[in-house]
Amino acid sequence: MAAASDARNLFALVRKGIDLRAVHVHIRKPFRFLLCGDPALIAELRALLLSGHDGTVPVEAAACLETIRPDAPIVTNPNEVRAIVFLGHPGDAAGADFQSLSILRVPTLALTVDPQSSGSGPVAPPEPGTWSEYVVSDIARDPLRVRFFPHLVECARGVEVAVARNLPVLRETVAAKLTRDAANNALKVALASAVVDHIPLVGIVLGAFASAGDMVAITGIQVMLMLNIEAAYGRDPDMGRSWQLLPIIGGGFGWRALARELAGFVPLAGIAIKGAIAYAGTIVVGEGVTFFHEHGAHMTKGEAAALYENARNDALRFARDFIAKVFRRP
Repeated sequence: MAAASDARNLFALVRKGIDLRAVHVHIRKPFRFLLCGDPALIAELRALLLSGHDGTVPVEAAACLETIRPDAPIVTNPNEVRAIVFLGHPGDAAGADFQSLSILRVPTLALTVDPQSSGSGPVAPPEPGTWSEYVVSDIARDPLRVRFFPHLVECARGVEVAVARNLPVLRETVAAKLTRDAANNALKVALASAVVDHIPLVGIVLGAFASAGDMVAITGIQVMLMLNIEAAYGRDPDMGRSWQLLPIIGGGFGWRALARELAGFVPLAGIAIKGAIAYAGTIVVGEGVTFFHEHGAHMTKGEAAALYENARNDALRFARDFIAKVFRRP
């Protein structure tokens, strides 16, 4: 109960700095994915990407997927293009004219459908103007979510919320990326605050302010994460509705309290632990909100405990690795 009360008080403070207009801007950002190659496979991927809308597919969502000819790409608005997807069967990518596509200066993901394959793909998305091949057994959510979906979303950096809004099958992948990005930002805030705490002169002058400031900043990052995930799942951002998700944010206070306690343990170790726990706590928030929107309910106590345990182990593993590197003997 105390954690929930503290969360409400901090939520009220953080709310003053939350810009709902920024979320609305992300919802409306234009983007296009270009599809080319085998017509039947294009139709399959198009149907999958647009699946999940309630009722009729919105015109603006359908317009986000534009079919072109790879040898003579004519694009409605080249500035909105984020990636090209070439679809084919084994051997088709090797004979395709990707040179013509390179003039658009966006990544090309060559999706090869091979029923005999267990799946393969690069570890990172292709660079703009280049292409990489992804082999999947069929055009279905499970094989595509391993490498293809995450890399397609990575190519849409800056318009992820709009992508999820229009292409529902990508929502879980987008939420995972938003969570990862927010966790990285929380890590940077926590590390900066921890460094200040461990510089004697600066710590005396700014220590108290920094400790309060990092809590507000990290909670602000987590609230914005909640709002962006809600927008990704088709809901207009609403601070009032976010109250129902306060238990998830409240859980983060335990992580920050633990971080403060551990920050006094071996100075450099404290910095690592504080940063790691800020990162893990934000992961917990993002995954908890995503679970809520995927399943329409909060996690059970067992599921939440397992998620917290995994995040805690990741945080402590990060700290141990950091300590080992710092104090390793020559």
